[in-house]
Amino acid sequence: MPPRPPLPSGIGLGLRAKLLPAIERGEADGEVAFLEVSPENHIHRGGGLPARFSQVAERFAISTHGLTMSLGGHEPFDLEYVAELKRFLDRYSAPGQWHSDHLCFSGVDGSAFHDLLPVPFTEVCARRVAARVREAQDRLERPMLVENISYYLELGASDFDEPEFITQVLERADCGLLLDVNNIHVNALNHGVDPYDWLSRIPLARVRQLHVAGPDRWDDTLWVDTHGSPVRDEVKALMAWVIERIGPRPVLLERDKSIPPLAELLAEVRALDEVYQEAVARWRAGQVAAARPSDARARVEGSVGARV
Repeated sequence: MPPRPPLPSGIGLGLRAKLLPAIERGEADGEVAFLEVSPENHIHRGGGLPARFSQVAERFAISTHGLTMSLGGHEPFDLEYVAELKRFLDRYSAPGQWHSDHLCFSGVDGSAFHDLLPVPFTEVCARRVAARVREAQDRLERPMLVENISYYLELGASDFDEPEFITQVLERADCGLLLDVNNIHVNALNHGVDPYDWLSRIPLARVRQLHVAGPDRWDDTLWVDTHGSPVRDEVKALMAWVIERIGPRPVLLERDKSIPPLAELLAEVRALDEVYQEAVARWRAGQVAAARPSDARARVEGSVGARV
């Protein structure tokens, strides 16, 4: 396989088996900035899918997003899995490109829960998670991003709220954040959190990538992060708010349930890209405005120096 390209900014799409035939026909060429995959869905996979994925990966930048590292867990990493994951990343990711997984635990005593469960927002847990993130980075020989999750119950006996806890983990591990703005939106709906206050209290400079998706209503009191609906306007607004402040980043559109034809998803990609590009333009305008006073000062000082 030729050298892997670095992950570009812009709107990407999650690669799902249902979408693969249309992508193989070239229908996504020039339409998405990158494709994202979960390595767990490809490692040890039999049949013709590995060869088909390899061919698609030659035409697109690939982002990798894990499901089973259980960064918030207590048990040692499965080193066989980590070795397989490293081989996959070394083949399909650009050198030095990050791998991401969730800030959660997903198994205990060797059993997988097949779900992403919240961890206590305590100092002890922050130290443990940060140590595991550092270990993962050392073993994979590449940076890690942790992703904020949606959760449906709040654990007691916490030392921090969620933004404080995430900040503790990021700073102790010296790692980046995969910011899922749909998860922020879902938690805001379910727990009464102000999403913009939440965003204002995390280190946005550590955001390397964003995820957007659409939730579904479970009942009159609960929203669920299903990745089964179009992105809501509130989520687009959160994405734009972040991009206006940090500049261009890779943004992934996730769809894992009720997956429509690729053409419909690409229409959503284009609509998202309009919002994204407008936010990037506002960020650039802000950068120019912020630079003007110092530029003017430099010109004045240069002029004075010339006269002296």
